[in-house]
This record gives sequence, C-alpha cells and structure tokens, in this order.
Amino acid sequence: MKKSTPTPLRDLCLNYFKILRIPITPNDLDQVLDRADKETLSHLKFLDLLLGQQAAARRDRAVERRIREAQFEERKLLETFDWKFNPQIDRLQIEELATGDFIRRQSNLIVVGQAGVGKSHLMQAIGMRACAAGYRVLYRTSAQLLNDLNASLADKTLPLRLRRYRRPQLLIVDEFGFDRVERLESPEAAHLLYKVIVARHHRCSTALLTNIDFDGWAAYLGDAPLAMALLDRLVEGAIIIKIKGKSYRATKAKTVKPSESEGA
Repeated sequence: MKKSTPTPLRDLCLNYFKILRIPITPNDLDQVLDRADKETLSHLKFLDLLLGQQAAARRDRAVERRIREAQFEERKLLETFDWKFNPQIDRLQIEELATGDFIRRQSNLIVVGQAGVGKSHLMQAIGMRACAAGYRVLYRTSAQLLNDLNASLADKTLPLRLRRYRRPQLLIVDEFGFDRVERLESPEAAHLLYKVIVARHHRCSTALLTNIDFDGWAAYLGDAPLAMALLDRLVEGAIIIKIKGKSYRATKAKTVKPSESEGA
C-alpha cells in the first residue's frame, strides 16, 4: 500500500492562517522565513515580524470603526488645541481624562462654560482618544438626542432607542441648553433626557457639555423636581469642570478684516 505524502509544514502553516482568518500571504511568510534564516532570528522575533504588522493593521481598522460609529461632529485632537488661548484650562487634568480612566470607573463628566471656550474640541478629542483605547463612544448634540427620542415616541420605539443610548461606554451630550428652541419644541424633553441618564446610571460614563450652570437647569428644563433628580444622578461621583475664558470664535471673528469679511 502506497503511503500518502505528508503536507509540507509551510503549507500547513498557510492553512492555519486561513482557518484563523489571518491575512498572511505565501509571499509574506516566505519573506519572513528568509529573513529569519539570514539573521538567525529567535522564535519570538520571528512571530513578532510575522504577526505584528497584521495585529497593528487590525487594531487600526478597529479604531477607525469606533471613530466612525461615534459620529463626532469633527475629528478634533488634543495636539491641535490652543492651550495658550485660555491658560486657565488645566491641561494635566484634560490629559488625564484622555487616558479614559474615568470611563473605566464609569464616572460622569460635566463641563460648564460659555460658547466658544473650547468645550467641544476638548471633549471630542477625549472621545477620539477613548476610541483609540478600545472604548465605544457616541457623540450627540442635545438637539440631536432630543429629536431622535421624540421621533421614537411617535413610532413607539423609545425602549429600543434607550437601549441604543445605554450601550456606549461613553455618551457625549454636547450643547445642552445651547438653544431653548429644542426645549420649547419638545414638551417631553426633560423626561426623555432623564430616561437616558437613568438607563446609564452606574453602568457607563456620560459627558455633558453645557453653557448653563447648575442653578439654571430648572428654568431651562421647566421642571424643578425633575431637574434636581437629573442633576443628582449626573453629579454623583462626577468630574466637574468649569471653564471661564474668551471665545475662540468671537476673537477670530474680530481679527477678520472688513475687506475679507465682505468678500467671504
């Protein structure tokens, strides 16, 4: 009886890669094998050369997917933030937040400051870092959030929507109280926002950016007891940052020459 010829070890390895869905081509393997022979590489160095690039590429694709799913308004970076413009902003504190440790602890973050001081830039940059660290992030303006929740009331999908907003490890709600129109057009706004916060309470981190200090929340929401209940859940164990300073946009607008603005 004729014995079957054993499959070469190289072909077996290529088949293993295929089974494990590691996109290493025969040419990739041959190049690393050739280098290992010439440089007498250790087993671990050989594996590092063979798998390291594939792992890095997969990691980069995962980060890019999380950034897309976060739906940031802009892809802001801490590296491009002008720290000198409002020097009272604590850079060390922001860099610490960007490590994502507050997300790991499931702590909330509240940033209070007038429009234009850099809240959105900083928070979206922190969100970008969180995506790179492996956290699921979702960015919404308050108006977008309330519009979506109101629509879910109309088509009776509110429970489904609440589950969606409970899922991200970091939910960023920007521009809270920025425009009272969103509140006036949504009689249920306070109750809907409260449902989102309750669904996430002690489960995940919520970052809320607002230009209304805490004593003005009751007037904005139009329901003092509910505003207090909302604050209690948001503020419990939260990191609170209050930014006072100049507006980037207002200052930039003043520096534009009349001839430039007329031609714009």
